[in-house]
Amino acid sequence: MSADNRLPRDAQSILELAARSMFDLFANASEGMMLVDRNARVVWINDQYRRFLPALGFEREEDFVGHPVSSVVQNTQMHQVLATGKPILIDLLNNRAGTFVVSRIPLRDDGGEVIGVLGIVLFDHPETTLQPLITKFARLEQDLNEARRELASQRRAKYTFASFVGTSAAAQEVKRQARRASQSPSPVLLLGETGTGKELLAHAIHAASPRAGRPFVSVNMAAVPEALMEAEFFGVAPGAYTGADRKGRDGKFKLADGGTLFLDELGDMPMAVQVKLLRALQDGEIEPLGSNRIVRCDVRVVAATSRDLQRLVRDGQFREDLYYRLNVLPVRVPPLRERRDDIPLLVEALSEDIAARGAQAQLEVAPDAMSLLQAQTWRGNIRELRNVLEQLALRSESGRIARAAVEQVLREAGLDRIEPPLSSAMDDAAASADPVARPGLTLAEQVRAVEQRAVKTALSQTQGNRAAAARLLGMSRASFYDKLHEWGWMSENQTYV
Repeated sequence: MSADNRLPRDAQSILELAARSMFDLFANASEGMMLVDRNARVVWINDQYRRFLPALGFEREEDFVGHPVSSVVQNTQMHQVLATGKPILIDLLNNRAGTFVVSRIPLRDDGGEVIGVLGIVLFDHPETTLQPLITKFARLEQDLNEARRELASQRRAKYTFASFVGTSAAAQEVKRQARRASQSPSPVLLLGETGTGKELLAHAIHAASPRAGRPFVSVNMAAVPEALMEAEFFGVAPGAYTGADRKGRDGKFKLADGGTLFLDELGDMPMAVQVKLLRALQDGEIEPLGSNRIVRCDVRVVAATSRDLQRLVRDGQFREDLYYRLNVLPVRVPPLRERRDDIPLLVEALSEDIAARGAQAQLEVAPDAMSLLQAQTWRGNIRELRNVLEQLALRSESGRIARAAVEQVLREAGLDRIEPPLSSAMDDAAASADPVARPGLTLAEQVRAVEQRAVKTALSQTQGNRAAAARLLGMSRASFYDKLHEWGWMSENQTYV
């Protein structure tokens, strides 16, 4: 059989013939074709492509052709082909018109410069073998978008300053300090006992800050095993250790990039992680576990602790340099016993939430029962108050809470220890021991009276903060608390600030 002389024999002619044949194939066996110029503007579409215009939201061809491709076609990758000069031979494109298999081919001039891109929507009937792939891709993309929306909602601040219930002077002051802190990029350190609302304030600070639209990521030091904490914070490089994800994993710092990272229970952070945290705060850089690559992160840190960080520093359990780096804007969250006037408002707010969650009537607390609640020391603070209210709600048939019901719950829980207001106890003790009011006292009694008046003044100046009052008087906290016990100004089971 003789050779077909119609076929070319040189490479250039073969390529030109193949190009013409391929173009004819694409032109006839495609859903549509589009051409963009070097400026990524649409300059031509074929007849088949015009059928997509209504689905893409365009009534006239002139509203589509001549416009930047990114403004008329969602999720386009034409820019990538223009920038790299590399074709994308097979890809899945999802937009308003549907999901399609597409090709994108760069077009070059005689000098080899990319002057445009030809986009081809490949022909594909539902019964072809590509249809299952398109259907699966569409389903996976839908699931991914739903997961992204859910994740974004979880990483938004859940509370605002309106969520911090209270009108007492102590509550107003802590909200004032937190609002000021929200406008600064510096780290914030929330100090206070467990259950006082530190996490709520962290959310509120983020929600009121310029970063409110960015992620709020929280990590509890006490809940993460020490062996995993570094990976939790800074992420893991691909294949960093046996069993590690081949794709790697982002840490909390990377997830919070541009937003706020809340470090709860800061005092439980291991020393090894403290070193890396200090570097991240100072340089804005992290190094994933198992990687030598430095990653830039823009994160604002809000930390919280119920432990005495100064004592931890003295004991060598917390780095002094990290303490000073975090203790830029300290905000002390007062315990509930220092803002007893807020308890009725808190009872109302907590009762509303308990009723809503349990689909039951809101509690009505009798005045004498409310007085009993206000008289408690609340060592667990608001968390403890909520627990008592939940017990009362479950035990009550009518929702009306009498004093006897409160007494029973407190007694069974071992919480029935009533502490009179500190200012009242001090006033009574100081007045009875005033050396001017009672002449003829011994020297020891006069010294005792002077000490009591000095302590009362210091506590007044520090708004009841006993640790601060001790420092103001130049006393150790142990000696200061011994004095309070000696004078009967503090319950034996009091939790100290």
